[in-house]
Amino acid sequence: MIKKWFKNIGPGTLVAAAFIGPGTVTLCSIAGANFGFSLLWAMLISILATIFLQEMAARLGIVTQKGLSEVIRNEIQNPLLKKIMIILILVAIVIGNSLYEAGNISGGVLGLETIIGKWEFSSGSFNVNFISITIGIIAFFLLYIGNYKFLERALVSLVILMSISFVTTAIITKPNLLDIFKGLFAFKVPENGLLTVIGLIGTTVVPYNIFLHASLVKERWNKKEDLSAAKKDTIVSIFLGGLVSIAIIISAAAVQSSTITNASDLAQGLEPLYGSLAKYFLAIGLFAAGITSAITAPLAAAYVTKGCLGWNVDLKSKQFRSVWIFILVLGILFSSLGVKPIQIIKVAQVANGLLLPLIAGILLWVMNKETILGRFKNTKFQNFIGLCIVTFTIFLGLKSILKVFHVF
Repeated sequence: MIKKWFKNIGPGTLVAAAFIGPGTVTLCSIAGANFGFSLLWAMLISILATIFLQEMAARLGIVTQKGLSEVIRNEIQNPLLKKIMIILILVAIVIGNSLYEAGNISGGVLGLETIIGKWEFSSGSFNVNFISITIGIIAFFLLYIGNYKFLERALVSLVILMSISFVTTAIITKPNLLDIFKGLFAFKVPENGLLTVIGLIGTTVVPYNIFLHASLVKERWNKKEDLSAAKKDTIVSIFLGGLVSIAIIISAAAVQSSTITNASDLAQGLEPLYGSLAKYFLAIGLFAAGITSAITAPLAAAYVTKGCLGWNVDLKSKQFRSVWIFILVLGILFSSLGVKPIQIIKVAQVANGLLLPLIAGILLWVMNKETILGRFKNTKFQNFIGLCIVTFTIFLGLKSILKVFHVF
């Protein structure tokens, strides 16, 4: 049974690899350290919402054999509206991912530095981090091979490593199971916890994963009979990713310190309480989270560009490679030199805040078109859940925009 599950696992795991990045790890660390188990319910809601949206994206990709950006390009008839949508998607996802890539690589660096220490060259104000460059080279190698099956196996292995690392860390802290259960179903927002709730949901339900999933399933499945396998893959993989997030919150709750600002701090905080084993497991998990997101973010941007611009290319084409190479190189550059392009990231976050409810709404609209999906269009129940998610993402999008203007 386990062998059969591993045989069928695939695109869903890459989606989990994408949303469990250093940003998610950091936010979950802060949530657990500041609020204990009381925000576990927010992660549970995030997991369920992500499963519903990603299942729709996977169904669309298998039935139409097209990515979401391709469907949007074909279905929006108004030339001006089509142009606005394509520009918005490209700016938010391609440019945004190129900036967040630095964070992905930096997260992997933090994980390795916790174990092996710093590995950098400094000369006056000039500083180069060689671990950033090493992680970038690994990501480049995996992407350049251009073989989907190889890439899938590599990412599945890293996700399993990440899952084992974080779950083991949580078990080491010996949490109270009753308190965990209460946190999962409390549905209460503690004082000063609203922005953290929004952040937990926003870092799990991400726009570019919808595009990524619809494109990836075509690499794995091409028959409508495969829908059942794709659905199982989605549910199991997203649940696995959610379990990682929950494990990080549980681990951080054991420290409960306002000095925790990222996962590296959490690793250091766990060591005096639970020994070096907890620190090393957490550091390995952070490294795996960083490198998986460092691979999937450029890949997603390349797929989105391909669909938006109507390229008929594969993973090995020069056009496809040029997009992910551009994003990866920018990420390596920003991370290795320690550059923090705050103002540009601010614009990217605003664009993503606007894009999430917009893409969720368009996905729901597309999933109800019989001309596209035939008998595989959404059921009334799926539409009800979808509308609830879209309504909430509108609220989330507005709040994330307000958060950006208050923070920066």
